[in-house]
Amino acid sequence: MHLNELLDVILRWAHLIAGIMWVGNSMLFNWLDRNLEKSAELSRLSQGKIFMVHSGAFYDVEKKLLEPGEMPAMMHWFKWQNFSTWATGISLFIVVYYMNGAGVLVDPSVHDVDKGVAITLSISALVTGWIIYDALWRTIGESNPRLATVISVVMLFGSIFAFSQFFSGRAAYMQTGVLIGTLMTGNVWFCIVPSQHELINATKAGRPQDPTLSIRAKHRSIHNNYLTFPLLFIMVSSHFGSATSSKYNWLILILVMIGGAGVRHFMNIRYRGGGKELPASAWLFPAVGMGAFAIAGLMIVTRIDRATVPEIEKPVSFSRVQEIVANRCVTCHSARPSDTMFPAPPVGVMLDSPQQIKMMATRIHVRAVEQQNMPFNNRTGMTAEERGELHRWFIDGAKIVDSPPDPSR
Repeated sequence: MHLNELLDVILRWAHLIAGIMWVGNSMLFNWLDRNLEKSAELSRLSQGKIFMVHSGAFYDVEKKLLEPGEMPAMMHWFKWQNFSTWATGISLFIVVYYMNGAGVLVDPSVHDVDKGVAITLSISALVTGWIIYDALWRTIGESNPRLATVISVVMLFGSIFAFSQFFSGRAAYMQTGVLIGTLMTGNVWFCIVPSQHELINATKAGRPQDPTLSIRAKHRSIHNNYLTFPLLFIMVSSHFGSATSSKYNWLILILVMIGGAGVRHFMNIRYRGGGKELPASAWLFPAVGMGAFAIAGLMIVTRIDRATVPEIEKPVSFSRVQEIVANRCVTCHSARPSDTMFPAPPVGVMLDSPQQIKMMATRIHVRAVEQQNMPFNNRTGMTAEERGELHRWFIDGAKIVDSPPDPSR
């Protein structure tokens, strides 16, 4: 196993595990906040409590402030799951998109830019994005959160469009995901955690906590909550070539983000506090509607610019197909790839033998003819004529044995 492949699998695995812990904690605490039950029996510092059953026993959970100087000996923090998710995500992004000459980051058919410039702009976008976002919410967001929300959404959608015009389709999606993950991590470490530190320090010192920090932390926590579902889609988007390789990939991502955030919103408003819930018709149907909106947008937009290929009038022999595959595909999809970017065949697909080509005929047609996102970034220069020949071979039955010539012709 090559170093790049080893780093990829280790970081991807660790990123998945950390992400599950972070998102799981976030959703659990969000649920707790919306289901706390308040009663006159609770202390004046209590914000509510809840009973839960799990793992063969009951949990008695209470959310409250503490009296001055009333600090427990042991305090549990939930911050390292976030840092682990971000750190492994950034590292994975570097391995996949910056290493190997940034060949996955740049697509010459989108924008033929120097790879060093592309990496610099990618990093700069992350740093600049956090600075602008944080400044916006420390100024306008403090007094007019609705306006700050509108500005934030417009800037995020504008960034998606800009990334799609500069980076490869897959990289544009992942760049957006890393930007969102960076904003969420910045929220945790520069707003939420400092607020928690101040809460503890104020309690120890016997003074009231600065409410500005608490309000700011709450705002940022809500932002992270709404960004979770769109971010999860981006994490798996590299498996959906019809979305990332579309001419309107930016629009697809925007529609999916609206749908994902919409689903999260209606899940949030489901709980009214004190164990009360909205009727299913008031939250479930709108949530399903937002999910359907995202899926419909994905399906419709990917068909607007469906690629066409030249019409080939005569049948195409398998020997010709094998020649095209050998010249354009086998450099990567082989037991021993000759392309230095791929030390192993991507996703294990090999096209060395006629039987392997036959088995992958549908996939070849989808990726090389319908979506036209293979060869990757068209590194081997497959022509429109060759795509047309592959299409004709496929619709004629994808045979790997050439038919004998017709003696009547």
